[in-house]
Amino acid sequence: MAATKTASATGANKYTFAVGRRKTATASVKLFPKGTGIYTVVKGTSRMPLEQYFAGHPHHMKAVLSPFAVLGMLKSFDADINVTAGGKAGQADAIKLGFARALVEFNPEARAMLKPHELLKRDPRSKERKKPGLKKARKAPKWSKR
Repeated sequence: MAATKTASATGANKYTFAVGRRKTATASVKLFPKGTGIYTVVKGTSRMPLEQYFAGHPHHMKAVLSPFAVLGMLKSFDADINVTAGGKAGQADAIKLGFARALVEFNPEARAMLKPHELLKRDPRSKERKKPGLKKARKAPKWSKR
C-alpha cells in the first residue's frame, strides 16, 4: 500500500507515499524527509498550510500530528496531503493514519513505537445505511395499534 517514490530522475525530490482512510474521507500523504515541518493540504485546486486548514479545530490538529509527536520528529519532515470527501473529523483521522503509515514505510523501526498508541489501525466505523420502511438507519415511524 505505501511505497517510496521518486518525483524526478535525479532523485532530488524523494518522498514516502501512503494512503489513510476514515469514514468517507481519503488522504494521500507524501512525506519528504529532511524537511522543516511544513505540512501543506491540497483540496481540489487550493493549497493551504495544515494549521490554516484545521483552524478552529485544535483537537483535530493535535490528533493529526500525533504520529510525529510519539516519535519526536515533529519538525523533521515536510508533507503534501491530498484530501477528498468527508468532514473535518474524518479527514483528520485519515491524515493521521496516512502519516503513521508513511513513517513506518520510511523507517520500519517506528512501527514498534506507533503500534501501542493504535496509530496504525484503520477505524472501520462509518455511517450505517438507511433501511426501507424506516426514517433513518434504525429510526422507525411512530407506531400506532389502530
